[in-house]
Amino acid sequence: MLGGDEAAFSELVQRYHATLVKVAGYYVKSHASAEDVAQDTWVAVIRGAEMFEGRSSFKTWLLRICINRARTLGVKEHRTVPTDPMESGPTVSPSRFSSGGMWSDPPVPFTDTVDARLDNSVLVSAVRNAIASLGEPQIAVVTLRDVEGLSTEEVATLLGLSEANVRVILHRGRAKVRGIVESAMKGTKL
Repeated sequence: MLGGDEAAFSELVQRYHATLVKVAGYYVKSHASAEDVAQDTWVAVIRGAEMFEGRSSFKTWLLRICINRARTLGVKEHRTVPTDPMESGPTVSPSRFSSGGMWSDPPVPFTDTVDARLDNSVLVSAVRNAIASLGEPQIAVVTLRDVEGLSTEEVATLLGLSEANVRVILHRGRAKVRGIVESAMKGTKL
């Protein structure tokens, strides 16, 4: 791509465009605005490819461009992104613990047969719906960290958060996803 290979550029667009739209959507008001940000990001990549120094992965560099453009547009649209990781209430419902602090209703391990479950469309749908139901900034952190596979450091840099905040937000987001999926899957044979 850096050498001007159009096929390589097309492959990158196919691989990352949906992610750019999703990430931009955290900052702007509409899907159309998110698409515009993604398009602007690709134009910036073409114009500034020679500025890529390789100090980060290409994906991190690409997402940084996207987030900067989305934030700029989001401000123009009078939208703010909350970054306060503190929410009211516990991460896990206290009713799941005994008076001695032990699990009375422990989480069902997802890892026992996760490979067999990956092809289960009901479970996949439940996880996708659970992630989509998260508020900001949890949806951004969970998506970037667990779906896109970025490191905590990369997510913190991209979202302008401390690594500690990313870990707290990720923990709370994962707990919500687990609770939603558990509720959705009760009574479903996997």
